Amino acid sequence: MKYKYKDESELLKACAHPMRLQIIELLLLGLYNKGCSVNSIQKILGIPQSTISQHLQILKSKGIIDGSKKGVEVCYKVIDKRVVKILQILKK
Repeated sequence: MKYKYKDESELLKACAHPMRLQIIELLLLGLYNKGCSVNSIQKILGIPQSTISQHLQILKSKGIIDGSKKGVEVCYKVIDKRVVKILQILKK
């Protein structure tokens, strides 16, 4: 029997970390969907750049965010709109 909700479960697992939720929120709200670089996120959250990069990689691998190169930096933005709804529900 094939499992239902396998993709949805993977999405939730990728989001199910407090730091990743904060990163998603920053990308959605903090910079008005223009995207955000690792350095910008690091300055706001005050955690090591390598830790942020690991979280971003998880989010990117699940198709939640995408990055585009702007000069020497990569700017990230949320591309999976289901995550917007998840955050709205969690904030209630």
